Amino acid sequence: MQKNTWILCIVFLLAAPAVFSQKADSTKTPVHFSGAISVTNNGISLVPTFSLGKPAVLFNLSLGRGRLSFDPDMRFALEGKPWSFLFWWRYQLVKTKKFAMKLGAHPALNFKTQAVTINGVVQNQLIARRYLAGELTPNYMMSKNISIGMYYLYSRGFDQGSPKHTHFITLNSNFSNIKLPDHLYMRFTPQLYYLKQDKLDGYYCTAALSLAKQNFPLSISTIVNKTIRTDIASKNFVWNINLVYSFNKTYDRH
Repeated sequence: MQKNTWILCIVFLLAAPAVFSQKADSTKTPVHFSGAISVTNNGISLVPTFSLGKPAVLFNLSLGRGRLSFDPDMRFALEGKPWSFLFWWRYQLVKTKKFAMKLGAHPALNFKTQAVTINGVVQNQLIARRYLAGELTPNYMMSKNISIGMYYLYSRGFDQGSPKHTHFITLNSNFSNIKLPDHLYMRFTPQLYYLKQDKLDGYYCTAALSLAKQNFPLSISTIVNKTIRTDIASKNFVWNINLVYSFNKTYDRH
């Protein structure tokens, strides 16, 4: 991978704590730091149509204070080769008892192994493709553990061979804290979505199911994705299973 790619990643990671440390003496709003580290048999993308097709490890982190958070999402093939880096910034536009809406944006790098010719010799090189994206996530709470919502993502690709314009729109619902015996609980998240990449589009359905235990950091989850109709080259059915380690810390600023 080119040196400037690593420099860009490091700059984003180092810049986030500096942003949240500004004006520390002028506010007593606590800082939160949370995350999840997942190992899976098949890395599935933010857009579930696309998958790595082999085992992967995912790092989802969140550092925030008040309404603003920095949420890096870094994904690697299990042998260590980078897959994608998303550097999310998210802002809580609305937060009430029944309704919430966030606005987010990120620069991203997606990595692909590609054959290139150097001095007449064909070599496999890891190529980074650049994207900018934005999201909007309205969500309505029907009850304490049931919500419905939408998700809209627009992505702009800048490199040859990558989609220039991607629109990803979902209708989703979330059933959380479904109680099971032995202090276990389950979460179920089904959704329907529409995907458009330049002139190609498709319709899909997907669902995520997770099983966790109260006050225990490890959980198990699975994602399944099924094509309804599409012009986009992708697998008709995609699934995975994940072992997830989660943590959540809050720090008071004095």
